[in-house]
Amino acid sequence: MKKKRFFTVFIVPQDPSHIRKFKLPLNVLKTIAVAASISFAGFSFILFDYTKVKLKTHELNMLRKENAEQKIQLQAFASKMTDVEFQMAKLKQFDKKLRIITNMEVPAGSNQMLGIGGPSPEDDMATLGGAKEGLIKQMHSDLDQLKTEAVTQEKSFTELHEYLFKQTSLFASTPAIWPARGWRTSTFGYRISPFTGLKQMHEGLDIANAVGTPVFAPADGIVSKADRENGLGKAIYINHGYGIVTKYGHLSEIYVHVGKRVKRGAKIGAIGNTGMSTGPHLHYEVLVNGVNVNPDKYILN
Repeated sequence: MKKKRFFTVFIVPQDPSHIRKFKLPLNVLKTIAVAASISFAGFSFILFDYTKVKLKTHELNMLRKENAEQKIQLQAFASKMTDVEFQMAKLKQFDKKLRIITNMEVPAGSNQMLGIGGPSPEDDMATLGGAKEGLIKQMHSDLDQLKTEAVTQEKSFTELHEYLFKQTSLFASTPAIWPARGWRTSTFGYRISPFTGLKQMHEGLDIANAVGTPVFAPADGIVSKADRENGLGKAIYINHGYGIVTKYGHLSEIYVHVGKRVKRGAKIGAIGNTGMSTGPHLHYEVLVNGVNVNPDKYILN
């Protein structure tokens, strides 16, 4: 029979007289060593796993914080988009009013207001832990709608601008002021001719004043004639566009040339007594699409 082997363990306290001695069989010592190794390995694993869990918990908390901040930013952006949609709706209403004022056709569907989306701030706070993807999807949809509305609104305002510009141009090209200061000596219509004594159509307005009195353009236009003409003497024609032409006769001086662009109020000549005239005066005519009309209808001042 194999003899058992022992390890002797001495415990020496501070008082050497109480030394204790233990004998431990080798197999028991081995068992204790194995148990200690297993315990150490288990503790090491638990410590490693605990550290790993702590790191993941920290990362998770950081991600949650970042996610919450992103949602708050998305909600702020959604709120701004709601403001933009509201402003766009106001622009559409302003566009509609302008079209009514200018008697322009109102585009179909203009009564429809822009959909003003986005949850309320209370709902936003309640959905902080909800689906962020739904908010992002809604924002993309709102952006697409805003883009479409912006393009449509730009086209509408461009059309309005062109219309108003034409109206401004039409007014600037419409004779609206006296071409000269003086005394009205003959009006538009039938009269007895001072040369033949017969009834004759007088196709303009006569304004008498001293020779050299300035003659002004009553509207914007382009000089189409600046020369002598039988009966009218020294004469000027101005083409104002839109079928409107004005004539000035019996001038003593001509200050413009053919092709000259003139603005309303520009000095173009001077009253004279040239051509068939009984005294110094300006003969002034207004033609619309080649037909003489009463100049009085075009004098506002």
